Amino acid sequence: MKSDQTSDATAGLSKEQGRILSVDFFRGLVMFILVSGIATLFHQMTEQGHGGAFIAWLDKHSNHGKWFDIYFWDLIQPFFMFIVGVAMPFSLSKRLARGDSWKQSFIHALKRSFWLLLLGFMLGAKDDAYYLTNILPQLGLVYVFAFLLLQKNIKWQLAVSFGLILASDLLYQFWPVEGYNMPYTPDHNFGAWLDSVTTGHLHPDHWVTFNAVPTCAHILWGVCTGKLLMTDLSPMKKLTIMLSTGIAGIMGGYLLGLYIPMIERIGTGSFVVFSGGWCLLAMGFSYLFVDILRFRKVATFFAIVGMNPIFIYIFSSLGGKSLLTRMARPFTHRIFGWGGDMLINMVTIAVVAFMIWGICYYMYKRKIFIKL
Repeated sequence: MKSDQTSDATAGLSKEQGRILSVDFFRGLVMFILVSGIATLFHQMTEQGHGGAFIAWLDKHSNHGKWFDIYFWDLIQPFFMFIVGVAMPFSLSKRLARGDSWKQSFIHALKRSFWLLLLGFMLGAKDDAYYLTNILPQLGLVYVFAFLLLQKNIKWQLAVSFGLILASDLLYQFWPVEGYNMPYTPDHNFGAWLDSVTTGHLHPDHWVTFNAVPTCAHILWGVCTGKLLMTDLSPMKKLTIMLSTGIAGIMGGYLLGLYIPMIERIGTGSFVVFSGGWCLLAMGFSYLFVDILRFRKVATFFAIVGMNPIFIYIFSSLGGKSLLTRMARPFTHRIFGWGGDMLINMVTIAVVAFMIWGICYYMYKRKIFIKL
């Protein structure tokens, strides 16, 4: 019975989305990592001296690096931007197939960007300041731009993406304003200057709003990948292209890093190319795992989370995960109190993660999809 339900869910996902399941799996996995609380667990274990060097390594990679450091967590936003781009050709194809005009689709893209910016502004407002550096406004700033290039040839999408990276790096290198002409110094670069004149303040962790411009390449490379997945090429050919270009991107990022430091907070060219390579590699392995090797039951578990990514992100950002933790902890404390705080924390995080998944599953079964 359980197997039949899983198969039904998988079939439902494919029918509902009208696209390749690995796309939803990739997005759902990224969202699950982002909101599950596993990073908190690694940090607590490290603080209390549990797990040794391996857990300490996981804890390090569950946080953003410092200015020049790049850890796994620094790939989460590129992954998110990239997978949005992958889904865009499928979405437009679906809208055109049901009779919508390009103009109607463009108006929908404009509305979506507006809501992403508004929600991002609301989430980024703190005291007397506001920041447009989280995922939602960054996506809102570039979504319409990517849409306008959606039906162009891939060579133009690639040319524009690398042009944005080059233009951004040149601005950082040659910006003439005194005090803001040190490209790789926190709060003294072009991105910091732009925030100082537009918002009147700088981000305490040195993020800049202009980061959306070079990292627009991620969404454009996602669009190219989505188009690849929609072609009639054999699955192995598609996989080969994704893996080979992914490896080339990682190597290219390292080589660029010899001349341009990898800095996520300002989206230097070396970081964008390096992280873009990891995006392609992750999408390739997702495609291999889900659509070639057919591990679809596990994929469905994460894909269900990927069906409502905006809802889950906002739910978590507004304290939903903390609320669920407060609900679960009295029970986990009473049942597992004999094992000490670490066991209680581990079980609580696991319970909250499955509660979040349960909310997503409830919404999926009732066809509730929060879309912008």
